Amino acid sequence: MTSRKWVNLFLTTLLWGGLITLFVSFFVQNEHYVTAFNPFSIWEVIILMLMYLGLGFIFSVISQMAFFAYLTVHQFGLGMFRKLWAPIQIVLILFTLFDLVYFRYKAVSGEVGVASFFVLPAALLLFGWAVAYLKSKETNSKAFIPALFFMVVITSVELVPAFQADDSDWVMLMLPAVLFCNTYQLLVLHRLNDGETKAEAVQASNTPKKGQKKKKNRKKKSKR
Repeated sequence: MTSRKWVNLFLTTLLWGGLITLFVSFFVQNEHYVTAFNPFSIWEVIILMLMYLGLGFIFSVISQMAFFAYLTVHQFGLGMFRKLWAPIQIVLILFTLFDLVYFRYKAVSGEVGVASFFVLPAALLLFGWAVAYLKSKETNSKAFIPALFFMVVITSVELVPAFQADDSDWVMLMLPAVLFCNTYQLLVLHRLNDGETKAEAVQASNTPKKGQKKKKNRKKKSKR
């Protein structure tokens, strides 16, 4: 990937993360906006919007750091474990889903029913499955498990700060931005790489080889 495309990907993902967090904040943190509107204070509203926009930028940066870290880990896993890398990722996906239920339930010491803790892992698995299906359909079937691993395991790791805050509002605020940024990067990366590959192929086809150049020069000399 060229530096120009990487910068465009970074800025676009950054903008999406900020806008999504800002939009979600109107529903998750609506009491803050109610306070700003009653009595109405334009400066307080602007400060609130800038704060959530900046918070979305942070969520986006976390997502992008995790994405490029995963690309490195994925290549390392392929090189070290080879055919075992896919089963290892499946085990890690199952372990992560179990953690999202068990450890979150254990943290509240049984004050809430365990059934409610299945909602987030189930939603994350279904969403990740859909994204992985699209990724494999646009590339190849081998991309399904890595894409599902990224959407489930890496997203869960990114949400650790929100889980540690022990506030559902922070999870609801961070989750949409992180999910969208992860999905966007995952589905757009191969398109950027395919675009570069096609451009290189066109450039190579338009560039005459050394043997062809010599033949053309000989033909020109014979005509003279």
